[in-house]
Amino acid sequence: MSFFIDQNAFAQQQMQIATSNIGKSNGAPFTGKDPITFQADNVSYNAKTGEVTWTGDVHIWQNDHVLRADKVTYNRTTNIANADGNVSMIEPDGEILFTQHVQLGENMREGVMDQVYALLADNGKLAANGARRTGGKVHDFSRSVYTACPICEKDPKKAPFWQLRSYQAIRDMENQRIDFSDTFIDFFGVPVFYMPFFSIVDPSVKRKSGLLIPSINFSGKYMGAYTTIPYYWAMNKWSDLTFIPLFATKTGPQLSAIYRARFNQGMLRVEGGVADDTVNKGSWKNAVGDTIYNNGNGAQGYLFLKTEWALNQNWRYGANINVATSADYMRDYRINGYGQDTLGSNLYLEGFGEGAYSKITMQGYQGLNRGVINDSDLPFVLPRYTYSFLGQPDALGGRFSFNTTDFVIYRPTGASDQRGQATLNWDRPFDTDFGQKWLVTLHVDSNIYRATDLNEMPLYLNKRGTNVSGQALPTLAVKMNWPFLREFKLGDSSGTQIIEPIVQLIAAPHAKGGRNWAMPNEDSLAYEFSDTTLFALNRYQGTDRLDGGARANVGIHSNWSWNGHQVDFLAGQSYLEHVNKNLPQNSGVSRHMSDVVARLRFSPTQFFSTTVRGRVDPYSGDITYGEGVFNAGFRHFGINGGYLYEPITPYYYYFGNPFTKNGPSYLYKERTSELTLGASTDWDHWHASAFGRRSLSRKENVAMGGSAGYKNDCFSMDVIYLKQYTMINGEDNVDTILFMLTFKTLGTFGING
Repeated sequence: MSFFIDQNAFAQQQMQIATSNIGKSNGAPFTGKDPITFQADNVSYNAKTGEVTWTGDVHIWQNDHVLRADKVTYNRTTNIANADGNVSMIEPDGEILFTQHVQLGENMREGVMDQVYALLADNGKLAANGARRTGGKVHDFSRSVYTACPICEKDPKKAPFWQLRSYQAIRDMENQRIDFSDTFIDFFGVPVFYMPFFSIVDPSVKRKSGLLIPSINFSGKYMGAYTTIPYYWAMNKWSDLTFIPLFATKTGPQLSAIYRARFNQGMLRVEGGVADDTVNKGSWKNAVGDTIYNNGNGAQGYLFLKTEWALNQNWRYGANINVATSADYMRDYRINGYGQDTLGSNLYLEGFGEGAYSKITMQGYQGLNRGVINDSDLPFVLPRYTYSFLGQPDALGGRFSFNTTDFVIYRPTGASDQRGQATLNWDRPFDTDFGQKWLVTLHVDSNIYRATDLNEMPLYLNKRGTNVSGQALPTLAVKMNWPFLREFKLGDSSGTQIIEPIVQLIAAPHAKGGRNWAMPNEDSLAYEFSDTTLFALNRYQGTDRLDGGARANVGIHSNWSWNGHQVDFLAGQSYLEHVNKNLPQNSGVSRHMSDVVARLRFSPTQFFSTTVRGRVDPYSGDITYGEGVFNAGFRHFGINGGYLYEPITPYYYYFGNPFTKNGPSYLYKERTSELTLGASTDWDHWHASAFGRRSLSRKENVAMGGSAGYKNDCFSMDVIYLKQYTMINGEDNVDTILFMLTFKTLGTFGING
């Protein structure tokens, strides 16, 4: 059997249905009490037989149930009606049944029809040799075909892209399910899969309890072959619960669940699981040669909780709790979040006001990548308070702002401390008649610390016991931008050119290289000197270390724009009176004349754009930092890539004590030189992409992968491949293959390889 449905008739009948249902009750069932209303061109009655005959555009309805036909004959004695010619039956949920003949009884609750076609919700379509209606609640279709694909208008008898072809299909409108028996899944009319029984939620239902599409993996590194069979429970209109049992060949089973709820003032999402992890991987060595032992055997579990609630229109509070019994367990069962360095948890209260923001949090972390970090090295923040205020322009034309970030930090191993911090800032912009744009800034950074065990990580200072220290740094900065603008002609196009010299003078007390040797450093471990921080008052990421002293920053900015194309360039340099001798090597500001920083954005056509930035030592001409990204593409094809270079690997500077005679970790001195390339294409319904990332300095790949797929109005198919070369918790050279088939109205079938 194949589909043959007049799409124009569908559209016309749906328009008339919408009109005829105006003012009727919503979804009322068939009854023997409510009246049945009819409308027809002609009506006749045979007193001898007790038959009433309606002909010519017949409409018969009870509540939201509508019957339309060319001719309807009703026997008052037997209570049976026969409808012939262009018969359509409309249900309250929007389902439309089409046939040429139907026999109905019991006030249209019982019926038999042949050669029936059904138009369901979400463009679902079902055709059958015959159907039987029972109690107005169940439709039993024989020799049925179901699809959500469009029907070919030129050849309606042509098989759709996919269809379910079943010996029997039962649509239970009360329980909102469609059950298929002895079913083939056909592609273009050719059977590909067979299922003795298959059940789906009715397409008209958005949320319905029942089994979801299972997931199958044929080859997992630690679990072996495994499958999940989810069950979805729609508890009520605002909450649901999904059970996900997992069964594997190489390890014990796992039962996980996801609970979700939405309320008037908030939301709650809880995900968790328990498992019997029998994987025994043994030990491995991390990046610095430490032996790490597997601790994920036996009873294991995890809990992810997210909730947020509104107190009023200005205040809200919430929590994010993420914990697991071990990183090895998350690796073995591929728990979401594995591969990150940490799992973070927090409780928070935050408020929003006019020009103000306030937040207090309590934070904790669990280490997942024992190749670079251990749980005992991670801090607990108990608590952290942030407040920010930005005022309105004052009588002098300036604008005041205030920020504070205060916290209490505890480390099982390492320094523990408490900080109070405040930043005050006043900006006064003004312009001159010569087109110069001036900005005068008065700025003060201050903080006070009480700390213990500063001789331990992450600072390794020569301070034991308890220490109280602080600092305050006032800063005066004057910045001048002087843009020169002109218009130009380039062929038939016109454009604009901007040349903008920039000069900034900063005056502040000498901060002894930015380091108070008795004060912790929780937020300024990294120093960044680049085009983005050339004119920053402080190039540290936080306020525990400060850029003091006098310095001048100069730069030139230029921009050319024409006909949608653009070239944007910035280059600059700093001149320092006081040189910070305590910064790591290759910081770019180790001498009175800094490295030259530059950035170039280039978009010569709509098909290509690139951004390149770097830093060059003016004394030696060496490149001390460089990165670039590009994107090129046409209608059906695109390519992108990026490159990163740095003579060191800053991440590892604090891996060990950098002040010993051995200095920083040897990993810190390794060069960073990585290249990433990617490409994608799409053509009609097909799409594909691929990427690769390689470390040129280590002469090895980091990761690669790709995907390919097909998608149309009713079906999508994707194949995804990923390969990881780097080591995470002793795991490297991992291959992942994922097959996904998505049938509209049915769901997604996933297979991992």
